[in-house]
Amino acid sequence: MKSKKHKLFVVLSGIFIINVILAEFIGVKIFSLESTIGIAQAKIPILGNDFSFDLTAGVLLWPVVFVLTDIINEHFGVKGVKFISWLTSILVFYAFVLTFFAIKLTPAAWWETTNKKVGVDNMQLAFKAVFGQSNWIILGSLTAFLVGQILDALIFQKIKTMLNNKMLWFRATVSTIISQFIDSYLVLFIAFYLGSNWSFKTVMSIGTGNYIYKFIVALLMIPLLYFIHYLINKYLKSDEIKK
Repeated sequence: MKSKKHKLFVVLSGIFIINVILAEFIGVKIFSLESTIGIAQAKIPILGNDFSFDLTAGVLLWPVVFVLTDIINEHFGVKGVKFISWLTSILVFYAFVLTFFAIKLTPAAWWETTNKKVGVDNMQLAFKAVFGQSNWIILGSLTAFLVGQILDALIFQKIKTMLNNKMLWFRATVSTIISQFIDSYLVLFIAFYLGSNWSFKTVMSIGTGNYIYKFIVALLMIPLLYFIHYLINKYLKSDEIKK
């Protein structure tokens, strides 16, 4: 690779891809945010339901994806975001296909009972339960991811042009807030309203709660966005000085 910018794209892409794939797989675990940090359940009244922050473990990684999307957009534009988003979607699908075939493999008899002492009676069933996501969840997740990413990139660039490359925090926050608004509801609508017969009211309630979390995280990630932006500019500037 001739320039640091090419190396930068490869590094950012690698971090982006691994975070998305991991988020998809660990997202099957639902955890209580309030219990984890030791506070009372929020029980926010949303559309007749009391919403508490019972979130997928994927939320540990999605904020990193949000920041990387804006960083890639800032330095490589909409084309860069579209390229990495499509590539990531293909690789996520590839991972799901291989996982599907791994589940179908006939397990060794001795392996199925290896963890009985720790409460896992059948390793094959446990493996299937953790990794065997439904087709609707996969479809919903990939669709919401692609729509959210492309929408984020377009809004980011539009605001960037309007503000003449100023106010990084504003364009990053607005693009994330709008794109994640769509993502929060779209994934649930496809995966659970169409795929699991959830009521529309339930989808809207949970989607709203998830969006509240993403909105707060988007604001908290602004300092990290500026810090990474600073490091990248310093890195690229050193390349220009050498030339």
